[in-house]
Amino acid sequence: MSEHDMSAFWHWWVVLLTVANIVAIFWLIRWTTKRRAGEVAQGEVTGHVWDEDLSEYNNPLPRWWLWMFYLTIAFSVIYLALYPGLGRFAGFLGWTSEGMYNQEVDQAESRFGPIFAAYADRDLTALAGDQEALRTGQRLFLNYCSTCHGSDARGAPGFPNLTDGQWQWGSTPADIHQSIMAGRQGVMPGMGDALGAEGVEQVTQYVLSLSGRADANAEQAELGRPRFEMMCAACHGAEGKGNAMLGAPDLTNNIWLYGGSAGVIARTIQEGRLGVMPAFGDFLGEDRVHVLAAYVYSLSEEGR
Repeated sequence: MSEHDMSAFWHWWVVLLTVANIVAIFWLIRWTTKRRAGEVAQGEVTGHVWDEDLSEYNNPLPRWWLWMFYLTIAFSVIYLALYPGLGRFAGFLGWTSEGMYNQEVDQAESRFGPIFAAYADRDLTALAGDQEALRTGQRLFLNYCSTCHGSDARGAPGFPNLTDGQWQWGSTPADIHQSIMAGRQGVMPGMGDALGAEGVEQVTQYVLSLSGRADANAEQAELGRPRFEMMCAACHGAEGKGNAMLGAPDLTNNIWLYGGSAGVIARTIQEGRLGVMPAFGDFLGEDRVHVLAAYVYSLSEEGR
């Protein structure tokens, strides 16, 4: 929440609560350092004894310790005067986290921008053979892509393997660049209601048979063929080889994004899937995406 979004109520709530705490701490320190009537003399025992012979003496706090408390209070007052912390009060220095971020971005851009600009003028396919550019692209990949695709780019359930040469949205450098720049959104609609439980099982067995799986039930697969042609071929093609323009994967290569067991495939058909690849164009910029795309392309069988 920024200072502009904070209501007047919460502004004063934060101000009063913060100031009250600082005043209360100062008062507590002062109160505990005062002598009181009836108190034993300094350096004498108070009469409190623990473990038979452990006596409490009436000794004041060390002066350095006391001054440390006062210094922390003074530091908090100075800090809250200079920097934001009291509700909507921005501080006399006008510092903001957004301003600091923009400053750091500008510094990084002035340092690294020319490097990426030099790479931007080169063909992406040729760039995939430049080891220095690939090391730069790898660093970008590890920072922004490895969380989903893994540091080795071999993916995980729901996140494609980028090293096997099989591409849901196309394998050309331009396709890969577009995927990173603008993102992708793949939608596999759930067919459970339309097919019914029996139909889902039959189509599952047919899909297994498309990749030559030995565990496919031939009889059920044959019954699933016409259902597949009616419900699935529009996206995956009559032969199940997919359609990169639609993001429909090839079902004949025995490579499965969410898992290749009969149960997982049946669930995919039954419930559908929604896959989202976020767009990095606005965040990274055209030049950095160009280098990153070259690195990803180099990981594939075609780009090696």
